[in-house]
Formats: sequence, structure tokens, C-alpha cells
Amino acid sequence: MTPMPERTTMTTANGLLTTDDLEFLARPLHGFLSVAAGAQPPQPRPVWFEATAGGTVQFFTEPEALKVRRLRRDPRASIVVAAPVGERERWISIAGRVTLESGGAHDLCSRLAARYWDLTDRSRADDLAGMLAADLTRVVIHPESVHRYP
Repeated sequence: MTPMPERTTMTTANGLLTTDDLEFLARPLHGFLSVAAGAQPPQPRPVWFEATAGGTVQFFTEPEALKVRRLRRDPRASIVVAAPVGERERWISIAGRVTLESGGAHDLCSRLAARYWDLTDRSRADDLAGMLAADLTRVVIHPESVHRYP
């Protein structure tokens, strides 16, 4: 196996995500989220996400979603993001403790919808309006380990 190159330019508060990582994570890619589930094996789910300049990764969800109930019992999660088919292989895996935040979920939802969807499409704008009418929770992953290729 070829050793992974070292990345030394750290720009985040926790020093785990590099400038290159943040640029990669700013793209409209799906993240595959896994939460700790005790004796059950992880069951990754695709999520929209946002990496912050402070070095966290956040997404939104409904407050009673299964992933939130599991995170209340065990606040550990990981997210894996990979480059799409047709691009050179690249991925990043981030794992850490999670906090559940009552504020900011609707703003995050609006930002991510604009990143992932064409909101001039009436059906997408209607989808967003429905999402914004719901109760949402912001989930923040505080990275404790980051693995990447290359």
C-alpha cells in the first residue's frame, strides 16, 4: 500500500481538517453518516453536510429521527465523503463526538438546499419550504480523528 502524503497546512480550530479538506468538503457531495448503535452494526445513511471554518461538520435532521435517538444514547458519529465516479479517487473520513443543537438548523437547511439543489426549480423550492416548516435539529460532529486518501 502506498503511504498517504502528509498535509501540513492546518486552518481549523481543532487542527484536524486541512485547507484541502475544507475545499473538498465545500463541494455538493453526499456524506455517509454512521452513528454508534451498540450491538447493532453501523448503518450508514447519506446526508447533506457543511464543514465549518472552525473545524466541525454539521447537518440537520428531524429531532425524533432514529439517528438522533441513537446519538442521545451514545454521542459518537462518523461521516465519510468520497469524490464521485469519474474523478481521481479521494475520500475523507471524520469521526468524533456529537452535539445536538436547537438553533441554526433552518438556516443550515436553507444554505445546503441552495448548494445541492437548483432552487429556481419550483418543485425543489416547494420541497425546501416543506423542510423549513418542520421542526429541525442541527447535529454537529466535533472531529477527534480524520483519515483521508490521498
